[in-house]
Parts: sequence; C-alpha cells; structure tokens
Amino acid sequence: MRFGAAVLRSYESRFAVEEVILSQGPADGEILVRIAGCGMCRTDLAVRHSAGRSPLPAVLGHEGAGVVVETGGPDTGLSVGDHVVLSFDSCGHCRNCLGAAPAYCDSFAALNLFGGRKESAARFTDAAGGELAPRWFGQSSFAEFAVVSARNAVRVDPALPVELLGPLGCGFLTGAGAVFNSFGVGPGDTIAVFGAGAVGLAAVMAATAAGAVTVAVDRYPERLALAERFGAIPLRVASADLPSPPGLPSRPSVPSRLDLPDRIRRLTDGGAQFALDTTASAQLINDALRSLRPRGHLGLVARLHSALPLEPGTLDRGRRISHICEGDAVPGLLIPRLTGLWQAGRFPFDQLIRTYPLADINEAERDCDAGRVVKPVLVPEPTGG
Repeated sequence: MRFGAAVLRSYESRFAVEEVILSQGPADGEILVRIAGCGMCRTDLAVRHSAGRSPLPAVLGHEGAGVVVETGGPDTGLSVGDHVVLSFDSCGHCRNCLGAAPAYCDSFAALNLFGGRKESAARFTDAAGGELAPRWFGQSSFAEFAVVSARNAVRVDPALPVELLGPLGCGFLTGAGAVFNSFGVGPGDTIAVFGAGAVGLAAVMAATAAGAVTVAVDRYPERLALAERFGAIPLRVASADLPSPPGLPSRPSVPSRLDLPDRIRRLTDGGAQFALDTTASAQLINDALRSLRPRGHLGLVARLHSALPLEPGTLDRGRRISHICEGDAVPGLLIPRLTGLWQAGRFPFDQLIRTYPLADINEAERDCDAGRVVKPVLVPEPTGG
C-alpha cells in the first residue's frame, strides 16, 4: 500500500511530504485508519531537540483522527467505517495499565517516544525501501493512513467533525485531564493556569465546565483574550517572566512577577487550591507554589530541561507538586466526555484550531513556533490507497 506522508529525515531538516509504503496490513489487534486530520503538538516539534532519543527517519504525528478502513482480526472491538480518535500507545498488561493508568505504562517510552513496536518496523518504508520508524506515539499520523493498536483508538460519534478531533488524543486531553482527573476540580474550586497555549487553554475550558474560579496567566494579550472568552480571569505578567513561542513581538512592560502570587491569592480568596504549569519556567513554578493555599496541589505537564530550584517556603503547609502525564487519562473515558462537552457548547476546542493541508506542514510548524496559531491541524489530501 502506497500513500503520502510527511517524513522527517534529520533533526535539522524540514518535513518532506513523500510517498511511503506499508507492506503489510493490520495484524491481530490492529486497525488501519484513513487519517482525516492530525494535530501538531509541541512534542512532535521537540524531536528536533532530542537527537538520538527518537529514531529518524520517521513519520511523526500523534494527534490523529479518522475512519477505520481495515481491522486485523475479530478482537479489535472496532469495525470498518468507525470514526476514531487516536491517542498514545500502551502495553495493556503492566501494573499501571491494569490499574487504569495507561499514561504511566512501563513501556510508554519504548512504544511512544522511540518509534513504536519493533515487530512492525520492517513493514513501513519510504519509496526507495529505506526503513522508517514504525509508529511515533503508536500512530505516525502525519500521513494519509496509519496502522495503530486498537487499544489507542477511541470510537466517536460519526456526526462529529472527525477532521478536528485529533488534538483530543493528546494536547487537549492533557489539559482537560489534569483538571478533571489529576485535580478533580469541582464547582467553586479555584485554579490558576500558567501558560495559555493549547494545553493551558484546554485546562481553562475544562475548569470552567467544572464550575471553578479560574485564573489564566500569560504574557500575551491575544492568548489571555482567549482564556477570558473561555471563562478565566486573565492575568498578564511582564514580558521577561513567561517563556513564549519565538517570533511573537515583545510587549510593553507590565507589572512584574514579584507580586504575582499576591494577585492570584486576592483573586482566589486566599490562594488557589490547584495550579497547573505548562511553561517549565522555574520562576513561574515557584510563583505557582506561592499562589496556592495550604494543602494546594501544583501539577506540571511540561518536561523540565534543567534543575528546579525551589524557593524557601514554597512547599510549606502541605503544598505539593507532581508531574502529570497525558492528563492521567484513560482516553476511552475522557475523549467521549470531551466530545459530549463540545456538543453541549461547554468545551469549544475548535476555536483554537487552524487547519492546513498536509503538504503545508512546514508552514504549520513555522506558525506554531511563532505563536501565530494555538493548534495547527493537518488535513491530508488523498493521493494513494
């Protein structure tokens, strides 16, 4: 089977949309999906900064959604014609998978970050026969088709716009899952979200849907305007205090982060019960801890690339900090919840999306890096089958 896909051949090169070959269809427990749309996530782009960690050449993409066109065996639980959202891969039999925590699967790194299941490597090549890493995050969905384990495919209502649903499998899942699962936010709770990108804005929407008082912290008024539209109290920090996508212009100075925890405590009647950091900024992580009330919980979703020095007193009075992976989600449970909220007008994730033809993947990456778009979604234009 030949079809188009975006191939990344080196950590420095641009994506090249070219013909690839799948020499074998889905095996037992797998499905073949025609991709209708795939979100571009920061994790896809971070491959360029992880030389040696993720094998190349590869087809990336891990926020895919589409239609099942073939199943491998009778035990997938899915049928040809089903509309599905694709999420991360997991083994299904380790202690964490059996404990409904697949994001902490013992094999998570091998199955997702290192290219996928080794037994399927030889069947995925470029047109010249060169081997490609088989399944990035269990998908490799920057392509017209993807072979995935049925475990990481979630059936959705065919009336939904499937081409827009892919980001529910990772980025939006992470932000919303942190609110619903990791924190268990409910009516009247208070939460501060640091960073109003795709994950942070998904958290804002989820917190609003849960009935919480939400404060959104960012340096750019465009992102804060979105957060306010979704129900948050916007709180802008000085331009030097919050990392942001390169390419956005600097803004005039605004009040310094020195009083940021005080401002959040005033807005949340003595301190937030929960805080979510999406920035990986050590300064803001300390601010987030200081903004919490006693026994408050700070969740981190971004990977830290350096030591995290905590300022004295930040963990006093029962405050705690944890890392949250994939929103502590069971995708088969959370994704239907999010689509239901969207149908009810309470999780308007589509307002964050801009679509691009798969052929324009490099433009989408530039716009994402420059902060011109919150969530690019790549839509393949079929050329093969």
